[in-house]
Amino acid sequence: MLNLPNMLTLLRVALIPLLVVVFYLPWDARYIASGAIFAFAALTDLLDGYLARKLNQETPFGAFLDPVADKLIVAVALIILLERNPSLAFAIPVIVIISREIVISALREWMAEIGDRTSVAVSNIGKIKTTLQMVAIIVLLAFDPTQFAVLGGLGYVLLYAAALLTLWSMLVYLKIAAPQLLQGSQAESEKQD
Repeated sequence: MLNLPNMLTLLRVALIPLLVVVFYLPWDARYIASGAIFAFAALTDLLDGYLARKLNQETPFGAFLDPVADKLIVAVALIILLERNPSLAFAIPVIVIISREIVISALREWMAEIGDRTSVAVSNIGKIKTTLQMVAIIVLLAFDPTQFAVLGGLGYVLLYAAALLTLWSMLVYLKIAAPQLLQGSQAESEKQD
């Protein structure tokens, strides 16, 4: 169970409280330090999956924990960024991204229960969305928006692009799952008739 890929995933979970503490420290370098912690966590995400496949060390524990760790650190980073930028313009992509993760996690769990999890596996759109999301969060964490307005603007643009791809990928997943979702609804309707 505790192989190198799983230890990297656990490290990513352990970085979450460190990210929060560093972000709120009364220290000028907190921005760049927060961005570096999140960037390191994103790299461990790439590395743990690669190593699990390369070393043939994929485990049920890793398959469970890896997406949980990803969603947790992204949600925490977005929430602390929203607290720093309390505006509707920032809240919209944060709500879209976190809501999508909840919906897709529930959909994948349900599809797994009916034995059809592979139809909602990660797509290329999801990978692009994740990359944009990670880069946006790194930029937004690493640079004080009052001192680096251009980089802050870039972070906003990337976050909105990630949010749009988030919606698109969610619609793709829901479209794929629609036959199974509707089949259950039709069966319920027939039982009631």
